[in-house]
Amino acid sequence: MSPQSPLWIALLLCVFSLTTRVSALYGPSSPVLQLSPSNFKSKVLNSNGVVLVEFFAPWCGHCQALTPVWEKAATVLKGVATIAALDADAHKSLAQEYGIRGFPTIKVFAPGKPPVDYQGARDVKPIAEFALQQVKALLKDRLNGKTTGGSTEKNEPSASVELNSKNFDELVVKSKDLWIVEFFAPWCGHCKKLAPEWKKAAKNLQGKVKLGHVDCDAEKSVATVFNVQGFPTILVFGADKDSPSPYEGVRAASAIESFAIEQLESNVSPPEVNELTGAEVMEEKCGSAAICFVAFLPDILDSGAEGRKKYLELLLSVAENYVWTASGKQPDLEKKVGVGGYGYPALVALNVKKGAYAPLKSAFELEHIIEFVKEAGRGGKGNLPLESAPAIVQTEPWDGKDGQILEDDEFSLEELMGGDDTPSKDEL
Repeated sequence: MSPQSPLWIALLLCVFSLTTRVSALYGPSSPVLQLSPSNFKSKVLNSNGVVLVEFFAPWCGHCQALTPVWEKAATVLKGVATIAALDADAHKSLAQEYGIRGFPTIKVFAPGKPPVDYQGARDVKPIAEFALQQVKALLKDRLNGKTTGGSTEKNEPSASVELNSKNFDELVVKSKDLWIVEFFAPWCGHCKKLAPEWKKAAKNLQGKVKLGHVDCDAEKSVATVFNVQGFPTILVFGADKDSPSPYEGVRAASAIESFAIEQLESNVSPPEVNELTGAEVMEEKCGSAAICFVAFLPDILDSGAEGRKKYLELLLSVAENYVWTASGKQPDLEKKVGVGGYGYPALVALNVKKGAYAPLKSAFELEHIIEFVKEAGRGGKGNLPLESAPAIVQTEPWDGKDGQILEDDEFSLEELMGGDDTPSKDEL
């Protein structure tokens, strides 16, 4: 077949068409904002609104199927939220910074918050509804006076902890928490550029991951211990505090936050089983928590050690922040949350700060507990007022063994009846 023949030319045009369609899913006239490393920060990280970003690969069939849906969503949400896309195949390093492992992955960026994954249906309506939820949350924060980044935060104290040779070991090395530490020099231009991003990340990660900073000009000994040779250097102190790993991602708040959450998941310690043995346990686990789950388990004589362990394993697989007590051990708490009348085991979602609780009304089984925990996370249903703070008594912790029936000393019927054979005057 001659290269000049019509059939050959048609074949070339077909191949060119396919190649063009695969290499760029979104053309110049597409309503979808096309991202690259050069505009990602300005269009996404520094945006004042909600941005939904699709990380795609041109060869991915699911990505190709999503393209018309994503473009329609961009048209529907125009002026409300930004719909954008990044070719993760062409910009691998940027995609890796956000932990992209499959295609398409959709992440939602909102000012002042770490990005979250969209895991709903890949259709226009659910995508638009989810975007509106994020916009509504952003508006609510602004109405409540919460800032979402920018110059308004300049005078706020930093949530990043100032570390030095005196407190580093105590706060970081001996801690069970995940720490991410910036080693900087005051004269370093890159450090000055990082400063507002670090401050923003530290604020958004409060209560989740601890961020700290070391002035290496003033604390040369700390920098020497960890072989810091350039600035800024960011080290991650996970489970093995003696061997911190470097953070080498983008020096932007959003990227640091995403990385920190990912590290938290891989470094998290297994949840502890906390028996409610006193007021200090209640305060530590439930005092400041938004939701605390309190389980009331059967008496050890009723369940045995094996049965109790199965209840605890069941709870551990569903909820992390919970405490448990055995029936009758915390009578005032049981009374305040209405437990006891319908048997054991029982489960209650408790919000001490708001003075509210909600009981599990279904069977104490995995599927019901999972739904109960999810519902509590969404705000709960059928919440009841906690009239006053319950009195928590000090109890002995369970020793992990089966219970023993305590045998009373033998007694005689005469002792029970008074031991007097003389008839009473009142006897008939």
